[in-house]
Amino acid sequence: MMFSDGLTPRPARILVVDDQPINIQVLYQVFHHDHQVLMATNGQQALKIARTQHPDLVLLDVEMPGMDGHEVCRRLKADRDTAQIPIIFVTAHREEAEETLGLELGAVDFIGKPINPAIVRARARTHLTLKAQADQLRRWVFIDGLTAIGNRRHLDTQLSTEWRRAKRNGSDLSLLMIDVDHFKRFNDRYGHQAGDECLRRLAGTLRETLRRPADLVARYGGEEFACLLPETPFAGARQIAETLRRKVESLAIPHADSDTAACVTISLGFCTHEPLGPTDEEQFMRAVDEQLYAAKHAGRNCVCGRIADAQTAPATTD
Repeated sequence: MMFSDGLTPRPARILVVDDQPINIQVLYQVFHHDHQVLMATNGQQALKIARTQHPDLVLLDVEMPGMDGHEVCRRLKADRDTAQIPIIFVTAHREEAEETLGLELGAVDFIGKPINPAIVRARARTHLTLKAQADQLRRWVFIDGLTAIGNRRHLDTQLSTEWRRAKRNGSDLSLLMIDVDHFKRFNDRYGHQAGDECLRRLAGTLRETLRRPADLVARYGGEEFACLLPETPFAGARQIAETLRRKVESLAIPHADSDTAACVTISLGFCTHEPLGPTDEEQFMRAVDEQLYAAKHAGRNCVCGRIADAQTAPATTD
């Protein structure tokens, strides 16, 4: 079973949680040939791994000291970043009340101890297949029909996710907004079919330039694009923005009616949220919009950016 991080296929990740190392070793032997097996021996460790490694399935022991499996399940399902991960309880107790509680908490299945490897593999395969199908459906909902990159809904969802992660981990988060210069004039001269092809070529160039799995390129609307760059400081975001600007210009798509250049160009505005930056996503988005406006006001085909918490810092133009 293969999953995908952005453009990169990968084996399914299975998180095994049990306070007894021997039980973890047994399940590791069942899965390690075909899957990436992650391991945790207590509830807190399991929650941390789930939030950072994003497993595709959790095999969860019920009885553990400290935080038991029920509480781990409850917390995973309460967190938007982990709520979609299927959880199978692995337990020696198969009473009706036990199964009812587990299902009410959000588990998808139960496996009895001692385990039967063939049964474990079959049930894991079933739930990994269902998750892969659900992930694909979610991706289709988040794809722009014209350019085949992410759409506005995808950007909004990922921004919320990465915003929370940046706050939790104290990491940088950068967001670029991109506008195609004088695009209405391009459509008026060359026609909407040529305009659509232009947007597709630009989207492909943006996507090919950002190669990290966590980076997101999305069509924000019309001729506007956005690039979400987790764990990217200000200097790195500025370098990426300038690289994108140059690559689009190097496509040399003719634009006879542009006041900026003889070919299609883009203007870019960006902000970097640092750990002590604003606590409001909308404020962050407004700051990025202001930088895009500054790039257009500065003559287009340029980059303007700022650190989001430096409220009085002037725009920097490259």
